[in-house]
Amino acid sequence: MLRREDFRGTDPCNPTSAGADIKEMKDLTFSTAYNTNFIASWSSTTTTIRTPFIAAVNGYALGGGCELALMADILYCSSSATFGQPEIKLGTIPGAGGSQRLTRAVGKSRAMELIMTGRNFSGKEAGEWGVAARVFDSAQECVDGAVETAEKIAKMSRVSVRAAKEVVNKSQELSLREGVEYERKVFHSLFGSKDQKIGRSTHQMQA
Repeated sequence: MLRREDFRGTDPCNPTSAGADIKEMKDLTFSTAYNTNFIASWSSTTTTIRTPFIAAVNGYALGGGCELALMADILYCSSSATFGQPEIKLGTIPGAGGSQRLTRAVGKSRAMELIMTGRNFSGKEAGEWGVAARVFDSAQECVDGAVETAEKIAKMSRVSVRAAKEVVNKSQELSLREGVEYERKVFHSLFGSKDQKIGRSTHQMQA
């Protein structure tokens, strides 16, 4: 089974992530940013982590904070949460995948509006637009919901959960035909796992 781990701030019910350090970027030059591949080290962090990543947002998730939330495999938030990509107000644009992931979540026109104006959006809007899987009335309910989901996933087959994450992530990169073919190959491969045999046998006994 998977192991559940909690990564929380000092106050998990009222955290704030305002993204990258503005002071750090103030004097950054093109040469330095390009040569050091600035911000690239964590822009695809969650896709390299094979364990499911659940985000529970209960405060401000702006700039890099919003990008990090968008990287999550499952995103929960409270209705009072605030998201945004305000980089345009600093004379720049999202640099850790925000323009790409936000567009895939909300569509081109809405993403254009949000990124070009730097307008924030609420947790309620995140749920309505498909950014968040679930929206909770309170911060504590959001955290509890994330932990409950993590516990459910942790009881599932490790290899199957990792395979599920892999194929869903591939859907963001491949065409529908390529994605279906990739999914089928991974599906077939799971018939060689011990967990699949146990799961089938258990289901048959319960039927």
